[in-house]
Amino acid sequence: MKRFDALGVPLLVVATAAWGSTFVVVKYAVAHMQVLDFLAWRFVIATLILVVVRPRSIAAIDRRTLWRGFLLGLSLAGGYIAQTYGLRYTSAASSGFITGMFVVFTPILTGVLLRRRVGAAAWGGVGLATAGLAIISLRGLGLGYGDSLTLLCAFLYAFQLVGLGEWSADHDPYALAAVQLGTVAVGMVIVQAPFGLSPPSSGGLWAAVLVTAVLATALAFVVQTWAQSLMSATRAGVVLTMEPVFAGIAAAVAGEALGWRIFLGGAFVVAAMYLVELGGGDPHGKPSGLEKARSAARARVARAGASRTPGVGWRHEIDSPGVLHHRDDRLGDQVGTVVDGDVDAI
Repeated sequence: MKRFDALGVPLLVVATAAWGSTFVVVKYAVAHMQVLDFLAWRFVIATLILVVVRPRSIAAIDRRTLWRGFLLGLSLAGGYIAQTYGLRYTSAASSGFITGMFVVFTPILTGVLLRRRVGAAAWGGVGLATAGLAIISLRGLGLGYGDSLTLLCAFLYAFQLVGLGEWSADHDPYALAAVQLGTVAVGMVIVQAPFGLSPPSSGGLWAAVLVTAVLATALAFVVQTWAQSLMSATRAGVVLTMEPVFAGIAAAVAGEALGWRIFLGGAFVVAAMYLVELGGGDPHGKPSGLEKARSAARARVARAGASRTPGVGWRHEIDSPGVLHHRDDRLGDQVGTVVDGDVDAI
């Protein structure tokens, strides 16, 4: 496994920890302000942060990145809205379990949309993760209106995971994440605008919005987008089922008692991650992000008719951490990309 590939799973776990550990913060916020108000401010601020931190990446967004980011962001926004309205008609525990069913939809969509077979180890991980989520969250059976909306949320989240897994290696992860978050922000504002978009009414609520905007949105989604360039959507989905485990730990730190469910269910989820990892991840899945980027670089170099060895007229530009672009002054266009910064790697 290459150096950058090895960072994918650990960093995705960190992003999942950010989502799960801020659960108590979100719970506090939505108890004191409208849910869509909270989400709108959270995603608007997160988008602005990404624009301010790296304006050149935003300015360099091309049409393909914009279109694909829009589709992924639309799925993400639809998932948040479906989950939010579903919570009006179902319990939080049922919502948590049904939302986690994205881990089941992800390999199904991978097979249907991408015609790609999912390995036995991945399916085993999906089964273990689903069992763990059921132990943690499920308190009864039945599928009502709210449950149906939440099931739609899980499907849309799975679509976003599959899309990221397929597209993220072809784009600047930072720019793709920014387009996704911007799409969600605009969607939330549009949905809530007819009812009046109200700002947080206290310092505590502003703190909750800022913490979730920075850690659980801007940072976490950039990490997720980058990490999924290194792994399949199914593998990422299994990792993301750690979210309720981190949420339970955060709740315990906040003073809530942890029952046997969180420990047993968490053990199932961790076992699912190990099964997928030790089983080789995706023997029939897509190539790693590193291999995919190198293949794309070779194709661009071949089309440009340029030598693989940089010579007169070449210059190197660092566009983002770990990404080195080669530009030929004679051709005036980018002709190669090396993910690990090694010129000879292409």
